[in-house]
Amino acid sequence: MTHEIAETSIAVIQAAPATRWILVTLTGAGGGVGYGEASLNGQEDAVLAAFKVRAGSLVGSDAETLPGKIAGWTLPTLADAAAASALDQAAWDLSARQSGMTLAAALGGARRQAVGVYANINRRTRDRSPAGFVASAVVAREAGHAAFKIAPFDEADPGRCARGEGREAVTPGLARIEAVRAAIGDRRLMVDCHWRLDVRTAAYVIDAAAALGLYWVECPLPETPENLAAIRALRERANRHGVKLAGCETMVREEGFRPFLDAGAYDVIMPDVKYAGGLRAVLALEEQAMRAGTAISLHNPTGPVCHAASLQVSAALHDPDLLEMQFDETPLFEALQSTAVPAARGGAIDLPTEAGLGLQLDAQTLRRASVTFDRFGPHHKNNEERKP
Repeated sequence: MTHEIAETSIAVIQAAPATRWILVTLTGAGGGVGYGEASLNGQEDAVLAAFKVRAGSLVGSDAETLPGKIAGWTLPTLADAAAASALDQAAWDLSARQSGMTLAAALGGARRQAVGVYANINRRTRDRSPAGFVASAVVAREAGHAAFKIAPFDEADPGRCARGEGREAVTPGLARIEAVRAAIGDRRLMVDCHWRLDVRTAAYVIDAAAALGLYWVECPLPETPENLAAIRALRERANRHGVKLAGCETMVREEGFRPFLDAGAYDVIMPDVKYAGGLRAVLALEEQAMRAGTAISLHNPTGPVCHAASLQVSAALHDPDLLEMQFDETPLFEALQSTAVPAARGGAIDLPTEAGLGLQLDAQTLRRASVTFDRFGPHHKNNEERKP
């Protein structure tokens, strides 16, 4: 059976004041669709450009063989990786739907019918006071979540750390963590540092993390070759306190992750289906991580398509840690879904039984929320729309 692609489209969605999602659709010759997500906040134009290089040539090709072709593409930038990864997701989705299979089944089979998740409450939290973080944690807990992640170090950045102001810069963030810990009791709590720290400040945060009972500290340092030894040393420091170190959310394919796995830099790697270069690449990464004694937890803080794809891939993995999910940043997350992925219950999400991603986007909501919408097909080489 062939799964011919008749049209490709890409939409940039204004999800929230500070957030844009990039959603890709492949439409089959028989009218079926497949979805992918390429969200890369602040680099939308670069992703659009990378998508347009490939989009027209895909019309008439077979969605079932497209992932194999994408695996051979050169991806020199993260924007190229995002565009390619979204097309890979959409191709898998379209061919799985047309074959009547869930995406997890198409990838080799679901190993679980429910996937454990944790709520990333950071973008929901507009009030950045400790009380604001607590309010978000309480809402997430009441919505069925049992594990939480925040990014509390708003005041810290590499410049301040370099000037010797690191401890002062992270003090407000530690107060936010302490408040959330008191509110959620002994439930799992993780902290994302967003590469804002230097070695000395990261060590100070890790020592504090032990007293606050954190499960992991994520991305404390910029993930450069020069920092590999320092990251490994921070992992060892964290482990002495019973805390894990996590990272690698923007790495692409095996070659991006390999230096960190070889160095033993992290307890947990966090591939993102939007950037990893293909869904098969994520499955292969787990095998490499297992050999290195490293766990895997998919990075998934963005839109509904990435969420649906991450859920399916997590179901197909051997032994993943909890899956991240964006929590309550915007009502558009639910409004875009005419057929929705199940909600979290008791810290887990049931795997959809519908074919493909188990998700259907609402076309009218998609177009209404789009600030840019491009289509490529036999009747419209490029009918780009940009809203002011």
